[in-house]
Order: sequence, then structure tokens, then C-alpha cells
Amino acid sequence: MEKIAKFEKVSFEQFKKDSEHIVLTSSNIITEEDLKKTYEHIKLPERKTLGSAGYDFCTPFGFNFEPSKNHNSLLIPTGIRCKISEGYVLLLYVRSSLGIKQKVTLSNGTGVIDSDYYFADNEGHILISLSFNQVTHIKPFDRIVQGVFVPFGITTDDDVTTKRTGGIGSTGKE
Repeated sequence: MEKIAKFEKVSFEQFKKDSEHIVLTSSNIITEEDLKKTYEHIKLPERKTLGSAGYDFCTPFGFNFEPSKNHNSLLIPTGIRCKISEGYVLLLYVRSSLGIKQKVTLSNGTGVIDSDYYFADNEGHILISLSFNQVTHIKPFDRIVQGVFVPFGITTDDDVTTKRTGGIGSTGKE
């Protein structure tokens, strides 16, 4: 197997900033000390078996989610970034056990983490938006999605020179 990527943690400051919505929507009060402990225990994604294609991502937070008419998704900061070789992409999929047993989906279907996302303004912090169709209980450090590295090609007349600056939606800005 060709080794083409490396997972790392984002800084605590970035994790804290991207976790504010979790703190605000949680029924539990999360102090900065609690957040630091959570950050310290973040696990880098890993494969579980020699034949596994997917790297399991865990949620650093536990939560009970009750979907409503106005709110059926939650953006989860993983605390993870990934340095990916040019010509590869990291695709994220909900783990089958979560999707089949609890009807959870990725809000955008499939997550696409490009190699230049590592250099984004948010340190390339991988955030995962899950959508829920039923009441769901997720424990801290439950495996929620798996990431698969895939090579990709470009067209022969491709002449893109634009560089990424931001995260979600940044490549659509003019």
C-alpha cells in the first residue's frame, strides 16, 4: 500500500472555537477544563483490520439528539486534520452500523476532504454534519464515520490556479 496521508490534531484553540456550538446546544455544561480533557483524549482515525479501507473517526462528545421539525442535524468537530498527498481525496461515509441501526446519515451525503483543505483558515479541521431521523444517543468517542482515501484525476484542459482559503463552501466563493 502506498502511504499518502497523515492524520493530526488541530490546535486546542481551533477545537475550542469549533466546539462552541456543541457547548451551547448541550444539555450538560462543558467547562474549558472539560473541553481540554476532551481534546487530550481525541484519537486519531485508525483502521481496525488489515483489510479495512476505512479509517474510523470518533466523536469527542457524547450527546442525545432529538430531531424536530426545525432541527435534525448536528455539526460535530472531530479535532482532526489530515495532510493528504496531491492527487488523493479523503471521502467520508457514515459507518454502516450507525446508518443502518440508527438511521443516521451525513448531511451532505458524502464528505469530501481535498488535499488543500489542510491549509484552510480553520487548520483543515474536519467537521462532520450528521442528520438524524430518530432520537439517537451517541457516547463520547463512539466511531461515527469512516474515511477512505481515493486517487482522482483531472481533465486535460484543466487550468485552475485558485488556492483555498476557507473551509465549508469556500471553493464556491468568487
